[in-house]
Amino acid sequence: MSERETLTIDTLEEVKIASVATSQSEETKNEKLIVFGEMLLAKSKSLLLAALGLVIFGGLWELLSSITKDALPGPIATLTVLYDMISDPFYDYGPNDKGIGLQLFNSIKTVLLGFFLGSLVAIPVGILMGASTICKQIFYPIVQLLKPVSPLAWFPIGLVVFKDTGLATIFIVFITSLWSTLINTSFGIASLPQDHKNVAKAFGFSKMRYLTKILIPFSLPHIITGLRLSISVAWLVIVAGEMLSGGAGIGFFVWDSWNALSLEKVISAIIIIGVVGLLFDKLFTYIENKVAYKA
Repeated sequence: MSERETLTIDTLEEVKIASVATSQSEETKNEKLIVFGEMLLAKSKSLLLAALGLVIFGGLWELLSSITKDALPGPIATLTVLYDMISDPFYDYGPNDKGIGLQLFNSIKTVLLGFFLGSLVAIPVGILMGASTICKQIFYPIVQLLKPVSPLAWFPIGLVVFKDTGLATIFIVFITSLWSTLINTSFGIASLPQDHKNVAKAFGFSKMRYLTKILIPFSLPHIITGLRLSISVAWLVIVAGEMLSGGAGIGFFVWDSWNALSLEKVISAIIIIGVVGLLFDKLFTYIENKVAYKA
């Protein structure tokens, strides 16, 4: 075979390889476009269904407003007041006249402080309960006894102990938000497979290494789920707590608006409470998905 024929064959093979590579690249690109299109379609469908749900809700709301002869403000009147509230959210004209932004900031600060303190207690105790049968037998009856107690029942206890309504509100957020995290942490720790424990023994892990490399990583999705449930409870509790304590916060704003016979402001505050609660849930759901095991 001549040198020219050899070069021709090599060139054809290179062209063939390049053609195959180009074809594979196009197929990969097409697959990515298909996946992106499917995701976009699913998102669009989800948004359309959500919009449909809001339209149905708004229609029922308007119907109820008509039945009560506008005793219950309709969507348009409420949204007008809501727009006015969020147009200037940070005004401060005195102790009992603050913008919705300042009220909301005060509530979020209280919730996060109580939630953080509750998590500092719940996670270690949950680890102890999950890892030790004796600790579970000691603490579990206490958990079951105190978990169902209403947050309003804790408020007088907080007042007696702390002599301050603000600290009492933080206390009821703390005491009612820790149970979900504690129970989920305990369940996650107790669910650790025996094979994981055997591996730790085989490699001679110290207790600290076993805790940080095996126990916590395995139970982390359960812990985050508990935290997500706890922040929802904390945000639910803050409204009732601030109604009792007064002074500032979204709960106080709702009660003060009711006393002023402004149902538009009450419903607007309810919408804001719902949106903030949804954002908290979305944040922890995102974290939960990030730490979850992928098969």
